[in-house]
Amino acid sequence: MIWLLIILVMGILALGGVPLGLALAATGLVLDEFFVGGGGNMSLAFEGVWNTFNNITFSSVVLFVLVGDLFFASGLSKKSYGALSPLFQRVTGQLLHTNVVVCMMFGAVSGTSSATAAAVGAAAYPELERRGYKPGTIVGSLAASGTLGLLIPPSLALILFGAMTDNSIGRLFLAGIIPGILLGLGFMSLIVFKAITTPAIVPDKTEPPCWSETFRSLSDLWPLLVLMLGVLGPLYSGLATPTESAAVGFMVALVIGSIAGELTWKNIGPMLVSTMIKFGAIGLVVVGAIILKNAVAVMGMPRELIDMAGQSGLGPYAIFALIVLAFVILGCLFDGISLLLLTVPFIAPMLIGQGFDPIWLGVMVTILIEIGMITPPVGPNLFILSTISGNRVSVAEAAKETLPYWLLLLVGIALLTLFPGVVTWLPDLVYG
Repeated sequence: MIWLLIILVMGILALGGVPLGLALAATGLVLDEFFVGGGGNMSLAFEGVWNTFNNITFSSVVLFVLVGDLFFASGLSKKSYGALSPLFQRVTGQLLHTNVVVCMMFGAVSGTSSATAAAVGAAAYPELERRGYKPGTIVGSLAASGTLGLLIPPSLALILFGAMTDNSIGRLFLAGIIPGILLGLGFMSLIVFKAITTPAIVPDKTEPPCWSETFRSLSDLWPLLVLMLGVLGPLYSGLATPTESAAVGFMVALVIGSIAGELTWKNIGPMLVSTMIKFGAIGLVVVGAIILKNAVAVMGMPRELIDMAGQSGLGPYAIFALIVLAFVILGCLFDGISLLLLTVPFIAPMLIGQGFDPIWLGVMVTILIEIGMITPPVGPNLFILSTISGNRVSVAEAAKETLPYWLLLLVGIALLTLFPGVVTWLPDLVYG
């Protein structure tokens, strides 16, 4: 009954165009008013909001968004793309591989899927279209590769998951590295297969630059490598917390963007506005999720879910399979971060209670919300890349082109479920 009410209230508000954060908050207030006993309980919810926004870990979110925006505003994302292009002209699939690798590397400074897709897409799409690559293929590879920005550390999704479940951000970051690299390699293998079976998607192979020119071009990667070192070095060495590492990354991005890029006082203003809008959108969903989470927690609903799972007769992996199906369906309606904030308070206690490792679970949830980033009709990456293409590639065509990558992400979920050590080996090695 109560679950039906939650779905009904949120459905009505969503159809009415109410932002997700407000819809979550309103649903929590309705539950509090009719089932918990009125507004007195809301003081606990607002205290939870205050504590979250004053949490030192959560404050790193805005800094990581700012680092990615600084790197993009300085034009260094475009230079990084150009630096890798000569190397991949030698490989079957050519510059489509550059899309994957640069998205993985840019994800290590931006931490978000949409920012990665937008930054790399703005640099890559015009160049690849000019060279004769099929527009749909370009958009598909960019939209899918952008999802790696949510997994390659520093990842906003992993930060939020760690903050919501009280797990080590450092462990979660390390846990995302190997799956992120393997998925990237899987994407590149798919590009090779498509280029062999459908040669028309790439232009005729031309003579690549000589190796000396290739190495000179690779030297232009130094700003990105220095920034990655500035963000991740202090964190993994144990010298800084995630928030302090993000602050170091901000200072490094500011200096490098001014010296080696095009960062000026003129473009800093609009960049800061963009960062605040992005963080405001995330913050609004966080507020709504906390209010709803508090209401259902007081009602004992998470405990009921755990009991229902235990009494269902289903094994842990069958329950996890149902959760995967739920994420795929919800991915049609919500963007990645919103979906994470909406679901983690409910599914994390249930799955951890079934014996799943919370660090492993954080990575799996992140991959599942990556799938939502390229799932129509919402699929933010699809809209971003369609817009970058000047609508020459429709959202429907972009979705069709990303379907093989979408399926590959699901295969990744299955393999990491069968071999969880792929996720947990590195954090266990470092932290013991």
